[in-house]
Formats: sequence, structure tokens, C-alpha cells
Amino acid sequence: MLSTALKSTASLMTRSFWAHVPMGPPDPIIGVTEAFNRDTNPNKMNVGVGAYRDDSGKPFVLPSVRAAEEKLLAQNLNHEYLPTHGCPNLRQAAKVLAFGADSVAIKENLVASAQTISGTGSLRIGGEFLNKFHSSKAIYLPTPSWGNHTPIFRDSGLEIRSYAYYKKDTKSLDFERMLESISGIEEGATILLHACAHNPTGVDPSQEQWNEISQAIKARNLLVFIDMAYQGFASGYPEKDAYAVRKFTEDGHRILLSQSFAKNMGVYGQRCGAFSIVGADAESAAALESQLKIIIRPMYSSPALHAARLVTTVLTDPDLHSQWSADVKGMADRIIGMRHALKAGLQREGSTHNWDHLTNQIGMFCFTGMTPGQVEQLITQYSVYLTKDGRISIAGVSSRNVDYLASAMHAVTK
Repeated sequence: MLSTALKSTASLMTRSFWAHVPMGPPDPIIGVTEAFNRDTNPNKMNVGVGAYRDDSGKPFVLPSVRAAEEKLLAQNLNHEYLPTHGCPNLRQAAKVLAFGADSVAIKENLVASAQTISGTGSLRIGGEFLNKFHSSKAIYLPTPSWGNHTPIFRDSGLEIRSYAYYKKDTKSLDFERMLESISGIEEGATILLHACAHNPTGVDPSQEQWNEISQAIKARNLLVFIDMAYQGFASGYPEKDAYAVRKFTEDGHRILLSQSFAKNMGVYGQRCGAFSIVGADAESAAALESQLKIIIRPMYSSPALHAARLVTTVLTDPDLHSQWSADVKGMADRIIGMRHALKAGLQREGSTHNWDHLTNQIGMFCFTGMTPGQVEQLITQYSVYLTKDGRISIAGVSSRNVDYLASAMHAVTK
């Protein structure tokens, strides 16, 4: 009898430990996918998820990555831990890809770096570093920005602020207001920039505009943090997509850089990325790198080994690197082709709206300009699933469904 009472009391106490924990809100992207999976409409489309699909709507393993896997398998390698800050060869290859082989910053050993758990992990390491060592806790994000930027930096202890970026009525870059916003940011604050394929808008500055942005930021003495999640995936040319990184470094900005290999190599689940900081000299870079290791050690100890081997093999094997260049160009070209096909489909449907932004924007995502009400109609009446802000992932569009999407978009926007 006593034993039963004690068990009952223990069970009650255990439950009471967590009675105050509320149900968390659902992730909007995951919610879109769950609703899509429940739908029985044979014409259903999921254009909400940021993962590349081939023209059959299937996940795509890059031929260069598949070849790298086979090459690694033949070597019968072990599964030992990587160093805390990751694979040295991966870190070097990532720096060369971002900054360029001829970069003075690389040649003079100014770049501290760490392999990270993809782009999200890289951003979080950067946020923790800023909170620990930077005098200003303010970080300015473009309006809008990737939805995960805010919780990543907020949970790192930083103060989230914003600057003007997107012009809704023209669905393009609000360049003048962006420069005006930058001129009003307090000195020493951090400003986050998307290197290319801005998420969620698909709107990027031109190279000439990047040049002006660099000078405006320098005039305010701001710390630059660049998020480069789509190098090569935007234009099809990794060097072109890295323009902002290389220009800002050339202009003397001691940038922080987040890289992800999820999109441009299709290794989403392998979680491979890199974080870099440009120091004033080699001694400073060594000190910065030592602190990155100290941040990483209690967080996840060391990064993923197989991910590092895959990416390093692709980037350092000349034949595989050449194949990868063709692979990433092929993905970018398919995305660009679907943008043009969707615009042409809307015109055939008789839409009187200006859809130039579909082809002016770049990268995986497109800000269509559709309202939440129109999005709701697309979902409920046509089984086309996307986020409420009207953002669609062009990667979910194929030659088989682009006309259906055009017809549905015209129906809800006419």
C-alpha cells in the first residue's frame, strides 16, 4: 500500500516538473510540408521547402558528390573525431572558394575559420562570438530576412534590429532607403548581408550597388557579417556569387562569413558549413581561431567527419571540382528556366499583372507579391502549398507542373 502511494507521489512530482512548459508554435515551413503530405489531390504542389528538386520533383544527388562518395568508400577510411574546429583541408578549401585563391587575406593568413554544422551552425557560432567579444550587441538584419536569422542571433544574446531592403510595390531592392538606413546605424554595430540569392526575396544588389553599400558601411564603421548559403546556386558561377565577400574584403572590411554547402552541393543532411573571420594580421587570426574552438568545444565538441570528407574531395580533386562546377551550373540554370516558364505561363493565362520580378529575382526563392488571402486560396482551392508571405521555392517547380502553377496563380490574382 505504501509502495503504491510512494509511486503515485513520485509520478505526480515528475509530471509537475514540466507542467509549466507550454506547447511551442509549429514551424511554418514544416507545417506547410505536413499539410502537403496529408493532401490527396494528385495535382498538389509543395513550393514551400528550400531544397532543390530535379525536373521530376525528386531529390537530386550531384554526380560530383556521388563520385566523391564512391572514391571515399574505396579508401576504407576510419571514423575518428575531427579537431574541434574541423578538417584543415575543408577549412582551407572553403576559404579559397569564398575569398578566391589569389586573396591577400588567405595568402597572409588573416582568415580564422572553423568547420560548422552547416549554415545555421555557422551563424550561431558567429552570434556567440559577437556576444562574447564585440562591444556592440546590436545586429541589423535586412527587412525581410531568413526567418531563422532572428532566433539564431536573439538566442545568442544579441539585440535584433533592422534596415530597409525590399520595396514591396516594385518587388525589387529599395536601394536608396537601404543606404539611408545604413547611414543611420550607430557606429560599431553589426550588419548582416546576404551574399547572393537573398532569402526570402530573391532580390540581390548589382555589383555597382555592392560597391556603394561597402563604402556606406565603411563610412559608419560597421562590422560586416555576410551569410553566403547559395554560392554558385544563384547565378551558376561561384566566383560571381562571391562578389560581395571578395569586394568587402578587398575594401578592408574585417568581415565575418557564414558558408553552407547544403544547397550548392546538395548535402543537406550531412550538415557541412564553415565560419570565418578576417583578422588584422596572422597573429590576430590565430587568436580568433583559438576562441572559435573554445566556443565550439562545449557546444558540440567537433563537427561531422563524412560531410568534411565529401565537400573537401569535391573541392580539391580537379576532375570532381570541374564536374561540380557543371552540376551547380545545371541546378542554377534549371531554376532560372522555371522562372521564365512560370512568367510565360502567367502571360498565356491572360494575366494583366507585371510579373517581371519572377525573372529579375534570383536563386531558389521568389517573392511573388501574393497576399496571405491569395496564398490561402492557392492552398485550399488548388493544393499549392507555400508560406503565407507569398514566397515560393522555384526548386519545387518543374516542366510537369509549371503550367498548373501558372493557372492557379492567375486564378487567385486576377
